[in-house]
Amino acid sequence: MPHHQYRSDLMGFTEIDPSGCFEAGSWECFTLTYTCGKFGIDDRGSIKVAFRSQTDQTMIQTKDPGAPGFTTVETSTGTPLTVRCEHRRNIRPWGISLYVRCDRYLSEGDQIVIRFGDQRQGSPGVRLQTFVEPTFEFRVFADPFASYDYIPLPDDAQATIAIVSGPGALWKAILPTLRRAGETFRLCLKCEDKWGNPSDQIDQTVHIKANAPISRLPESMTFKRGEIGMMIKGLSIDDPGDYRLKILADDGNLLAESNPLRIEVDTTYRHYWSDLHGQSEETIGTNSAREYFEFARDRAFLDICGHQGNDFQITDDFWKHLNDLTAKFNDPGSFVTLPGYEWSGNTSLGGDHNVWYREEGRPIFRSCRALVYDTTDPETDCHSAQDLLNALQNEDALVTAHIGGRYADVKYAHDAKIEPSVEIHSAWGTFEWIVMDALEAEYRVGIVASSDGHDGRPGAKYPGVAEFGSYGGLTCPLLEELDRDSLVEGFRRRHHYATTGARLFLKTSVDLTAPGILYHRNPDLGDVPNEPCDSAIMGDIVKAGGGEVTFCLDVLGSAPIERIELRDGLDAYETVRPYEESDLGNRIRIVCEGAHYRGRGRNVLWDCLAEFEGAKIERLAPINFWNIEKLPKQIGDHKIEWKCVTTGGFSAIDVWLDQVEEGILHLHSSEVNCEINLPDIGLEDLRFDCGGLFKAVRVFRLPTKNSMRALKLRRTIKLEGDGDTRLYACITQEDGHQAWS
Repeated sequence: MPHHQYRSDLMGFTEIDPSGCFEAGSWECFTLTYTCGKFGIDDRGSIKVAFRSQTDQTMIQTKDPGAPGFTTVETSTGTPLTVRCEHRRNIRPWGISLYVRCDRYLSEGDQIVIRFGDQRQGSPGVRLQTFVEPTFEFRVFADPFASYDYIPLPDDAQATIAIVSGPGALWKAILPTLRRAGETFRLCLKCEDKWGNPSDQIDQTVHIKANAPISRLPESMTFKRGEIGMMIKGLSIDDPGDYRLKILADDGNLLAESNPLRIEVDTTYRHYWSDLHGQSEETIGTNSAREYFEFARDRAFLDICGHQGNDFQITDDFWKHLNDLTAKFNDPGSFVTLPGYEWSGNTSLGGDHNVWYREEGRPIFRSCRALVYDTTDPETDCHSAQDLLNALQNEDALVTAHIGGRYADVKYAHDAKIEPSVEIHSAWGTFEWIVMDALEAEYRVGIVASSDGHDGRPGAKYPGVAEFGSYGGLTCPLLEELDRDSLVEGFRRRHHYATTGARLFLKTSVDLTAPGILYHRNPDLGDVPNEPCDSAIMGDIVKAGGGEVTFCLDVLGSAPIERIELRDGLDAYETVRPYEESDLGNRIRIVCEGAHYRGRGRNVLWDCLAEFEGAKIERLAPINFWNIEKLPKQIGDHKIEWKCVTTGGFSAIDVWLDQVEEGILHLHSSEVNCEINLPDIGLEDLRFDCGGLFKAVRVFRLPTKNSMRALKLRRTIKLEGDGDTRLYACITQEDGHQAWS
């Protein structure tokens, strides 16, 4: 245990007013009353009231009575106090705390009264965290002996409230992306509140319109208050083609449009959607591990899920509990789970790596035991990434390198046998540099993404207003069957693509001009299974029989396509757009992107002002602005102000002007200032590098309206004389989502 447990029953108790249920993201004021226990609080003794590190509630402060989060503290006896708001000065996961020291002693029954969000002097209060938690804690630790060894109050003496979803604001309609003709599939519907929580406050009938007939699809569905989401099962389509659904209100207004569904007659594989990386309250996250898997299955409508707690917080008991949960939730054909953990080594020793097993009951090889106090089986500890890969040699395991608070150094250690892919995106941001690192080292890797969510929303992880700057990612495995065996085999062959959270359809392949050899494993491993081939799909490793191949790419976007970059390893050899210069309209996109550097503190805080001299702003739209409290603001007819955060990916604004034939864009930001003649803004990016890690501003024009969601390409690729030709694609949609294969 991280804290002393001596006589916690004598440490006092707390009460919270008001109590009960509160809407996520609402502004509130709470009075927490701590009543001293048997020992009172000695002179210079103290208490701490702590919150989980990953809450994105307003930061508490004691300096400005009119500002958000203002907090006051007093005692029932008038005892003088020393009060500090602390961040990362308490044992995780309780990283945010209010330190209250008594400068004179208190006796049993004396009280400390704390008002969080004290509104008596003009503060709006505390804005609660933006995600749901049925047992949000004001966790109190007491040091009645002035020893600075804090004792947590018993659970039944702690103050808790319930944070619940708000009214519905954003409808979602989710289909699979690839199925065989005649197979049954499901449609999943839900309505999220303004912060992305599935809402149970919907009392509405919605109407469903398909672009072509779908067997057993109802014309309407009625949501009743108290229900969260619906699944319509048993749908089927006999005719091959591309399908989409529209969800309409009674008055015909569009509520949502589904992601695309491709129906093929003879497809070997189907698409399934996964988020294999997230945490729960037993480590650094929120809500229980059981609730985590329930959300993935019933709220995010995932097909595949894993739980990746930090290894140095996973006790032996919790590891057993996680294995019990994955075994219970695993339901082949419906919902697949994998047991696993995050090896959370320091970057100097290889950095974060995710580990999954095909079966339960396997060992956990920890990077350290920083918060695990059981020293049983010390020989299982693996203090470096190379130690981990060595320990896993005889295990049926999968590994990917991950960038979180700690980032992975794939050049430090890599094993093609068990580490077939690297993670390019999570809620921490977008990290194309890790793919570049792997390619520079001449690894043969695929690309995955996940959420690494800490707020109990695997598969639908919104960043809210926290340090996480991105929506959580997803990986789409191509599987013959939805079960663990197919998943592990497909993963090892890199048969998957990654997205920033959008469920778009992506298909890549190559046609060979002469017969070649398809390897089922990386041939660097020696004598591996192989077979003759004249074509290959995403992730495959092929020894080509001729000097060129035809690269085929087929994309169905969940939104209009902005561009596709075709890459050979580190080189982008072509950028393809579904429109030409002559199609451009009066819409200008201004993009802020990149990161300061690889580690913690990578976030770039952009503070921008755009002024259009000689042109009038008709309307604007934000892209990848996940914090609804910080949306761009138009000032008059010519100016826009905005603040955003980028963590390797990008945020952007689209501006529709009355004309672009003359005038000047004056762009001022915290990173770069520039002036651009409006007629000079065209199809190609005008790029202003800002140092750091791909940190830049880009400006270009778009069509006034782009409706192109489908794009097919065939390109003849001449192969390298020596070494690998490494074909990749990066797809960017107009809504800001991206995908990589």
